[in-house]
Amino acid sequence: ADYLVTKFLQLKDEEKGFNLNQYLVVSVANVICAICFGKRYDHNDQELINVVYFGNEFGEVAASGNPADFIPVLQYLPSRTMQVFKDVNRRFTLFVQKIVQEHYTSFDKEHIRDITDSLIEHCQEKSVGEDARTQLSNEKIIHIVNDLFGAGFDTVTTALSWSLMYAAFYPDIQKKIQEELDQTIGRERRPRLSDRGMLPYMEAFILEMFRHSSFLPFTIPHCTTKATVLNGYYIPKDTCVFINQWQMNHDEKLWKDPSTFNPQRFLNAAGTEINRTESDKVLVFGLGKRRCIGESISRWEIFLFLATLLQQLEFSLRPGEEVDITPQYGLTMKYKKCECFQIRQRSPVTSSP
Repeated sequence: ADYLVTKFLQLKDEEKGFNLNQYLVVSVANVICAICFGKRYDHNDQELINVVYFGNEFGEVAASGNPADFIPVLQYLPSRTMQVFKDVNRRFTLFVQKIVQEHYTSFDKEHIRDITDSLIEHCQEKSVGEDARTQLSNEKIIHIVNDLFGAGFDTVTTALSWSLMYAAFYPDIQKKIQEELDQTIGRERRPRLSDRGMLPYMEAFILEMFRHSSFLPFTIPHCTTKATVLNGYYIPKDTCVFINQWQMNHDEKLWKDPSTFNPQRFLNAAGTEINRTESDKVLVFGLGKRRCIGESISRWEIFLFLATLLQQLEFSLRPGEEVDITPQYGLTMKYKKCECFQIRQRSPVTSSP
């Protein structure tokens, strides 16, 4: 986040404004690389750029959907989209496989460096005198790291992109977030995870960003493991199912004025605490045991990035420009490319006389 603050300040004097997403995506990719692989890259490093490229390619092909999700036999018929999808997954799996193998070579149980090391340690512990069914194979470690990377990369980038758009689009709301940050944290230190519970308006803003944009309109495909009945509907075993999160987040029976962006809906009457009854209704990471594996990492990262950026910077849109924030359909829904962002460093806090 500090890199982004510095980078955005370097770009703030551009007369034509700029598209901030290209800088967000690299920073977020670097964080998840550090968490999963214990390695931070220079922002111009080709290996990091390749990771970003994998993520973009995956989003593009996955967003188009595929009939094979519903009729599995179709995966064996010629399909360019399916071939590109398989190729992207193959290349990224090879990328992760190489890093996991390097971790096995240099693994030291007395010095756990990252999530990959932690999974290897778990695998080795379970292999000694415990139920073999709980063991993690090398292949499963690769799949788990793949899932964590996928969950914490495009999701976080898109969430931050929407957050900064809403902040710029609704300057009064941005000002309220910044007033809360100033009163709770000040400007002398950077926000920490421990601050999260003391910033209810910031939390309400993030929840409303999740709900209003619903940038994850559907969960990824899941499959029923047995026949079941839900609200009177019979669903056979091995049926491909999705959760329509967008519909739940915009259901007029659940929400008052769902089309209005209003963080206040998640606060108690005094505005001092999150109303958990309301916040629990927001769907963004799925439901149940098979919900997104990277949910906690994503929520923490979104909070820290956003709190740091809004503590230091003020975001606006170039006056007179028409900005369309209608979500564009995709695996994660984004707004149209926008180069209207303007950024300035926040003026120092003035003390009362």
